[in-house]
Formats: sequence, structure tokens, C-alpha cells
Amino acid sequence: MKLGAFSISLSVKDINVSKEFYENLGFEVFAGSLENNYLIMKNETTLIGLFQGMFENNIITFNPGWDHNASTLENFDDVREIQKHLKSKGLPLQKEADEDSKGPASVVLTDPDGNAILLDQHI
Repeated sequence: MKLGAFSISLSVKDINVSKEFYENLGFEVFAGSLENNYLIMKNETTLIGLFQGMFENNIITFNPGWDHNASTLENFDDVREIQKHLKSKGLPLQKEADEDSKGPASVVLTDPDGNAILLDQHI
């Protein structure tokens, strides 16, 4: 399975404090905006999303169809195909993509320790 770009989405208390902290670790703003309470920070191929007031816990995120630069991959596994695979393995899904749809869609599942995993396809 090709899951695409990996990032961690962090629920932060103060996006400005978190932005400064990650900048001190060598990250730069890659996408998002302070006005919308989210930033995607990048250090080489490592991505961290900072989200203030959008969700309660941290989320492991994969973006099928994207590389670490948010560039479209020529070959990738569509999120609906990934969903079919996960279901065939008996993994319970908290959110499913419409299998009859095309384009952007997402799937959410939880690992055995309660960590949310978001498969978020933008293309």
C-alpha cells in the first residue's frame, strides 16, 4: 500500500508559541495561516501540522497521492482502494470514504493504543 506523505497533526494550545518552538528546531512554515489557526511546518522531508482549536488529540496523517512537497504523485493508491484493503483485514473504520466517489476523500481509523490515523486524499 502506498500511503503518500506522512505528517503528524498536533493539537496545540497556542499556535504562535508552537510555531516559534518548531522554528527553533529548524522547521519553516510550508502551508496554512495563523489567521486560520493552522500551519504546516517543514524540515527537509519532515512535516508537522499545528492546529489550534480544530481537534482534541494529535493525529497521525497520511496523504495518498502527495509527496512531502504536496506534489501529486504519478502513481499512488487511491484512498478508496486503501479503505477496501483495511476492511478486508477486519480493521474498524471510524470514518469511511464513499466507495462510489472519485477525487478527494478521507478515511479515519484508530490504532490499538487509541491514536487516530487520518488518510486524507486531496486529489
